[in-house]
Amino acid sequence: MTATEPPITADDVRQMAMSLPRTIERLVRDRVKFNVGRIVYATLSRDETLMGCGFPKEEREAAVAAEPEKFLMPDAANMRYQWIVVRLSAVTRDELRELLVDAWRMAVPKRVAAAYDQEHTPA
Repeated sequence: MTATEPPITADDVRQMAMSLPRTIERLVRDRVKFNVGRIVYATLSRDETLMGCGFPKEEREAAVAAEPEKFLMPDAANMRYQWIVVRLSAVTRDELRELLVDAWRMAVPKRVAAAYDQEHTPA
């Protein structure tokens, strides 16, 4: 994060997630979750300082080892899923967007992701 960039908030996460096609926001047990259909691809902690999101299992340990100030392993109940936990205070807006879009891609049909790519690729 740059010195001039304000810290990421739950509102930033909400705005970015809700800009992705087919995303719905739900409140489950006092936690905000972002879904595509029945698949949760991102969630905020109750205190809104952490975000869990879809992330390839095979890359998770390396990401946590490389940037432990930014990434955490999921709790035991979520270890079987393709999931990682992110400290919102440690990511930039660009990193947040990349994490959310990648997690969203894991939840949507390939044709939806392809249409999104076509719309958002610089000419």
